Amino acid sequence: MLTVALLLAACAGHEWSSPQALYRALAGDDSLRSRLLLQWRLPRVFAAALVGALLGLSGAVFQGVFRNPLAEPYLLGASGGAALGATVALLVPLGVPQSYALPVLAFAGAWGATALVLGVSRVAGALDAAGMLLAGVAIAAMLGALRSFLMLALSDETVSLQVVMSWVLGGIQTPSWPGLGLLAALCVACLLATSRIAHGLDLLGLGTRAAQGFGLDVARFTPIAVVVGSLVVAAAVAYGGLVAFVGLAAPHIARWMVGPLHRALLPASALTGAIVVTVADAIARSALPPAEIPLGLVTAVAGGPFFIVLLARRLRS
Repeated sequence: MLTVALLLAACAGHEWSSPQALYRALAGDDSLRSRLLLQWRLPRVFAAALVGALLGLSGAVFQGVFRNPLAEPYLLGASGGAALGATVALLVPLGVPQSYALPVLAFAGAWGATALVLGVSRVAGALDAAGMLLAGVAIAAMLGALRSFLMLALSDETVSLQVVMSWVLGGIQTPSWPGLGLLAALCVACLLATSRIAHGLDLLGLGTRAAQGFGLDVARFTPIAVVVGSLVVAAAVAYGGLVAFVGLAAPHIARWMVGPLHRALLPASALTGAIVVTVADAIARSALPPAEIPLGLVTAVAGGPFFIVLLARRLRS
């Protein structure tokens, strides 16, 4: 399914391309169309798949940590911190290209927000899942307010404000091929890191007392798992903006296919997220040519009904 989604997305765009045109581009054809496919569309397609994989992976981690099937990756303020960093990169002249500054500052903002949540939880003596969740909601609200203030104070022209809003609504940043390689390396590192905590997430799903009975140090494991999940969110948000509902839906779809054990659930969630975002990004690029719909709007329109169905099923159970 991922192969079909990648092929469909590579063909989709303002002007649709045929598989033969893709083959000519990969074979080294020097026409303008082939160069555009090779240097712009294909990196965008692969970046969408990798961002989706990161979102699905982070969703599975957070649902496991909070033992809540309605949990999603943006609970702990990581997205708010990333959006704040991206706002600074887009509105403040830093003397470096935005293509470098935006992912770096978005990543730093997400990590800073997570560190702030953990620090507040530690000071308050509430390092359990519920305490970190409450701290994350509060800090996310404050970071959102600060981002809005910076947008109003630093945006000196309409175009700047539109650029920030476009990023906040979600949109894959088209990387160069070396940048795509870095994103792929981050994705592999995140998959390896989450696989190390898969067994702990399985034990945590049994409940705190049962997990402790099996030898898991819950008080130590929970912050570690949150940091790992936030690392994955930071990488996804740095390259894709705020893309809604993928981290919520992908683990559920994967759980229906492979079951609840995280050793299989984590890579399945990553694969499912990659398929969802690849298809959604293809729709965003091709639905209203020559305009491009923000990716977050496409996933929200599709994910909203999914969330309502999940909520209804949970309330009935």
